[in-house]
Amino acid sequence: MMAEACLRLDGVPDPSLKTDMTPVLRSSGHLSADRRYDYARGAASEGDHAAAADLLLQTLEIVPSWAPAWFALGEAREEMGAREEAAQAFAQALAHDPQDSQGARLRLARLGAAAQPDQPPQAYVRDLFDQYAARFESHLVKDLGYCAPAVLRDAIMRANDAARRFCVVLDLGCGTGLMARAMADLCDTIDGVDLAPAMAAKARASGFYRHVEAGDLIDFLNAREAHSVDLVVAADVFVYCGNLDAIFAQARRVCAPQALFAFTLQRGEGAGYALGDDLRYAHAPAYIARLASAHGFHLLFCEEVSVRQDRGKPVPGLSVVLTAP
Repeated sequence: MMAEACLRLDGVPDPSLKTDMTPVLRSSGHLSADRRYDYARGAASEGDHAAAADLLLQTLEIVPSWAPAWFALGEAREEMGAREEAAQAFAQALAHDPQDSQGARLRLARLGAAAQPDQPPQAYVRDLFDQYAARFESHLVKDLGYCAPAVLRDAIMRANDAARRFCVVLDLGCGTGLMARAMADLCDTIDGVDLAPAMAAKARASGFYRHVEAGDLIDFLNAREAHSVDLVVAADVFVYCGNLDAIFAQARRVCAPQALFAFTLQRGEGAGYALGDDLRYAHAPAYIARLASAHGFHLLFCEEVSVRQDRGKPVPGLSVVLTAP
């Protein structure tokens, strides 16, 4: 959750629903400041962003180094169309929270005030999905029409001409375990990893995995022996992974001959990847083709799909299956 910046995971919160993208409140340690912050969040939820900004400035007079208030001020100013002032607030949030648990770097990049990061901050993704874990499945499947596991299973079945079972499967950004459930009848063992401990705990409790690790997916792959895996899957994970080069390299290293590497993407344009207004990364088909070739994969399957909705509209995506010859 990646389900990890590299994140993320069976899916991602819908950015059109502000409560999904709002960091959990950590007390400032000052009751009056906390109350003003709460009032500001309430005003913002009702669309009164000017009032929210005013209350947040009052909050920051009391606790000038409190990052959540700076971040919320950036959100309010952005909603008001004051982009330069919003960038200044997000920069302050980042200065007071170097780990960037709220994703200020992503907001600065979206505003054009900073370079696009290759990856989102791990602290941001971890905290976001930890707070999201309890309602992850119900919101994702029921509200957003999420179907990445079914789409990816179908792609794997169509690419897997021999209809063989997979002995060892790795589920990158496993979330709560939806992908493992979809693949359980085709696999002997499935191991998963997710950046968010709360997500990993849900996956572990599902009973579909031999082992689930809470941590970074690159570290998870690095710990595997070369040529030891028959299938690597990543369902809607790479929306939180901008640069995929290191992931492709490690996936190729662990893949046994004829193993598959299957994943879904948010489809981008051009020849690379880009951070969108929804704070997710989109990857161009040409970028995936170039990486596959560079790391010795053969392309078996690539199809335009949509695995979730955003504001009631299908989000353009790709379903991809590669093989290690």
